Amino acid sequence: MSKQYDLVVVGAGVAGGAAARACRDAGMTVAIVESDRFGGTCPLRGCNPKKVLLGAAQIVALARGLHGKGLRGEPEVDWAALQAFKAGFVDKMPGRIEAAYSRRGIDTLHGHARLTGPRTLEVDGQPLEAGRIFLGPGAYPAPLGIPGEEFVTLSDAFLDLAALPGRIVFIGGGYISFEFAHLAARAGARATVLHRGAQVLGGFEPGLAEVVAQASRQAGIEVHAAMPVRAVARAADGSLAVHAGPDGAEVFPCDMVVHGAGRVPALDGLGLEAAGVAFGPRGILVNEYMQSTSNPAVYAGGDAASTPFALTPSSNNEGQVAAHNMIHGNSLTVDQAGIPRVVFSIPPLAAVGPTEAEARAHGLEVTAHQGDMNDWLPWQRLGETHTGYKILTAPDGRIVAAHLAGHHAEELVNTFALAVRLGLTAHEVRRTIWAYPTSGYYIQYMLPGQ
Repeated sequence: MSKQYDLVVVGAGVAGGAAARACRDAGMTVAIVESDRFGGTCPLRGCNPKKVLLGAAQIVALARGLHGKGLRGEPEVDWAALQAFKAGFVDKMPGRIEAAYSRRGIDTLHGHARLTGPRTLEVDGQPLEAGRIFLGPGAYPAPLGIPGEEFVTLSDAFLDLAALPGRIVFIGGGYISFEFAHLAARAGARATVLHRGAQVLGGFEPGLAEVVAQASRQAGIEVHAAMPVRAVARAADGSLAVHAGPDGAEVFPCDMVVHGAGRVPALDGLGLEAAGVAFGPRGILVNEYMQSTSNPAVYAGGDAASTPFALTPSSNNEGQVAAHNMIHGNSLTVDQAGIPRVVFSIPPLAAVGPTEAEARAHGLEVTAHQGDMNDWLPWQRLGETHTGYKILTAPDGRIVAAHLAGHHAEELVNTFALAVRLGLTAHEVRRTIWAYPTSGYYIQYMLPGQ
């Protein structure tokens, strides 16, 4: 017999969780379905465990930067102890998250959901009916389509390695590869990043992406652009060889190959066609209300929706907007302005808003203000030599975008995100009284008018 709910959420990640909680708090009957562990990518196999592991790598990097400037020797990463420390954050999360749903009165279902009609679905054969359906199944690593793909380790598994191999090749030059490569290098491995495009860290200012690439090379990481991976082969001794380059002639011997070449929406087996839910290469097609463009009973958000960002904060925002509209009718649109993005490399790379090239391509008139922070106290005191900033302002002085590389970039970008989202001008931000000597104090020197 089919069970009925006002809302069934598919995917217990950030977007689905936000939608489920808000709708339940509004009095709706809600079930949330998860095929894996409750929590989704960020707390279990993404942001949180990655940031815990990187904490040790950052300390090693800071110590090396101050070697001979008051410090002798340097700390070493104890990989097994670090993994145990990380497990203390991650292992308890699924149970806590599921229990929190139950306390709220949300039914938690384990299994694979498949849509069977516009408002119906099955969870491992159990039929359900729903007034509304929210789809937030997340994403998974994109298929590489190369010989030897079976020898490639997924990024999820890398985070749980019991021991770190000596030589690691990372496929792709984006967030995942750079973050993991810096972690591996500071933990004693020889890391190599192979990227198919001409610029690593796409979506960021090319000059600042190059700052991070140079810092990576100085840390002992090999970084190769225009180096597409063509095949992975296993030798008789168990080692691997990555064949790369335009004709596959470049060979990179290693002990492990890690997939860092992006993720795609996890739509396989969802039965979208049966429910009349339109989708494309970037995910489920939604309007500004986070509603399916083809089935009004369905809303979607997070990595599986065709929206500009695949980030935790944007996923939470999309889930909240969808919930509002499922409760009150379509009256709230999603605002994607001022959403920051960060690569937690060493140093970190952060941005909010478009690159200068993107702004001009969209007809925006902007002025760029750029430089580096190498001689400014917060960075100089740490011995950091790879820094930079580029701030874009409109003719009326509004801050349009900010791009930062260097210590505390991941925190400084939040101030710029606030400025972009609220439409603040450089003059208004400069008038702020900052604590000194903090990194934030130097924001005023990144802006025009000084």
